[in-house]
Amino acid sequence: MPGKKTVLVISAHAADFVWRCGGAIALHQRRGYDVTVACLSYGERGESARLWKEGKSLEQVKSIRRNEAENAAAALNVHEIQFLDLGDYPLDLGAAAQDRVVDTIRKVQPSFMLSHSQYDPYNTDHMRTTEFTLTCRMIAQAWGHNPGEKVLGAPQLYLFEPHQTEQMGWKPDTFLDITEVWDQKRAAMECNEGQIHLWDYYTRAAQQRANHFKRNSGGMAGGRDCKYAEGFQSIFPRTVDEL
Repeated sequence: MPGKKTVLVISAHAADFVWRCGGAIALHQRRGYDVTVACLSYGERGESARLWKEGKSLEQVKSIRRNEAENAAAALNVHEIQFLDLGDYPLDLGAAAQDRVVDTIRKVQPSFMLSHSQYDPYNTDHMRTTEFTLTCRMIAQAWGHNPGEKVLGAPQLYLFEPHQTEQMGWKPDTFLDITEVWDQKRAAMECNEGQIHLWDYYTRAAQQRANHFKRNSGGMAGGRDCKYAEGFQSIFPRTVDEL
């Protein structure tokens, strides 16, 4: 009997997984996958300006951000959410963090993984997360790392859409129709009250990607209708029996 299908999302900050792949999470949970989200930080220093302006302490900011992320995860029906609390701006991605994430990858044995774009000059936490994710994926595949554990196969790493897309060299090659779970994604976005300005931005992004989905599924010549979609860039070649 085949094992459970799983997905692993590695998110630099506590809200990134919501904006960028919340639809993919909710949709795959609905399709029978167990989706694990690993948040490397709360985004407490660099992505919580409103809370700092309100005079909150560091621990208060972290607590609020964690609560928002947990509520968003619940809205998306996330199987498990982890908080590594590695700090942000910049992330502390040392050997200890690396070991923790490798352990998570081996435990989850994901069918595929999701993380950030490879380049982001506006927020180097994002692109460092993807380099870190690729390194951890490589280590998890190594038979000589903690011999006796089940090694990782070769899951695809999909890079979700960054902010300021045109500046990042991100080129989507996969569009996912998330229309049936859009209400869940929007509800999850609205859990992040510290970044209200992004709610409508990522709604518009999903509508734009829906146009791309329709065009690439056949357009006016019988293409599938789609109201909301997410775009992804794959890193590795895909092995298929048919196109």
